[in-house]
Amino acid sequence: MPAPGENLRINPERLWDSLMEMAKVGPGVAGGNNRQTLTDEDAQGRALFQSWCEAAGATMGLDQMGTMFAQRDGTDPDALPVYVGSHLDTQPTGGKYDGILGVLAGLEILRTLNDLDIRTKRPIVVVNWTNEEGARFAPAMLASGVFAGLHTQDWAEDRVDAEGKRFGDELDRIGWRGDETVGARKMHAFFELHIEQGPILEAEGIDIGIVTHGQGLRWTEVTLTGKDSHTGTTPMHLRHDAGLAMARIIDRVERIALDNAPRAVGSVGHIEVAPNSRNVIPGNVVFTVDQRSPDLDVLEAMVTQMKSEAREICESMGVEVSFETVGGFDPVTFDPECVSALRAAAERLGYSHRDIISGAGHDACWINRVAPTAMVMCPCVGGLSHNEAEEITRDWARAGAEVLMHAVAETAGIEG
Repeated sequence: MPAPGENLRINPERLWDSLMEMAKVGPGVAGGNNRQTLTDEDAQGRALFQSWCEAAGATMGLDQMGTMFAQRDGTDPDALPVYVGSHLDTQPTGGKYDGILGVLAGLEILRTLNDLDIRTKRPIVVVNWTNEEGARFAPAMLASGVFAGLHTQDWAEDRVDAEGKRFGDELDRIGWRGDETVGARKMHAFFELHIEQGPILEAEGIDIGIVTHGQGLRWTEVTLTGKDSHTGTTPMHLRHDAGLAMARIIDRVERIALDNAPRAVGSVGHIEVAPNSRNVIPGNVVFTVDQRSPDLDVLEAMVTQMKSEAREICESMGVEVSFETVGGFDPVTFDPECVSALRAAAERLGYSHRDIISGAGHDACWINRVAPTAMVMCPCVGGLSHNEAEEITRDWARAGAEVLMHAVAETAGIEG
């Protein structure tokens, strides 16, 4: 099949207008979006997306986890489809582009091929995965995780939000449960466009990031048990300060990450201190260590080292320590052929590009387990995401969508 010509371009104004229209659904308080999964706002966003897909001549499929599949038929009814997409749900204080760009760029591919009367051998299917963010129902990438066989559907449906509402009940409530068996669809390939969520591309003035790997992640919940006591009356040498032990462990987490730089990272973002009083030495602390690396051996060694050094710190301070792995996934290596298709598309279109590693989890990381998969990224201002101030430019959106389209169209096989 011939490669797309360099004159195959999207309609950037139409793509941008679609992004802005979707942003009107579930607006945030500071210019972004609050369109959390399985809310009324999510249902409205889904309905808008479906109306656009049907106007583009696509037929909509829906599985039992609520994932949406908009198909543009190919000329070969027996050929496995090429899938493209991301997610429409957002963080509570999310931006207008994280995930949404990947879904609406997929829609723009269908619209552009229609405009130019281009047919492909394989069908092209645009996907909106349910609950990628995990903001309301943990864990993240929930529906794609069920699709790829990492979770059972029953387990996923039993996830509850902060108010105790079940995922399955809320999916039924908003009316977006389908009949398709989750994971029954077979894919020839899957492509996902996403904003970088980091500062590298913008800082280097690069148009396109070709994602070759996804970082592995381990979340380790650490519980420290010392002794509550008065801060003014307890001598320093008689204290069992769980807060101080935590501070020393956090310092080690940073040093371990720096020792494995530049590809490894580590930090602590979630902390609970008890009794959390100004004049009481903390007797109990629970915090989560987030460690990431694209190398599995490095990742596991980092976790092992963190635990070992934490035990040494706590033993010296008379503080008890325990660990629980509360989340994570192994590093991902994306499909070389799909990666090559994206790289060739960027070169064909004249966009500057570099290989990049995704530091965040994405639906593509799970789908990579069941189909050849790759990701492409565009810059975002200041590397900011999961924030209402998240921003990209029209040119960045266009470049990402055009590289995506070329890779998808070539993989689907342009006829003629």
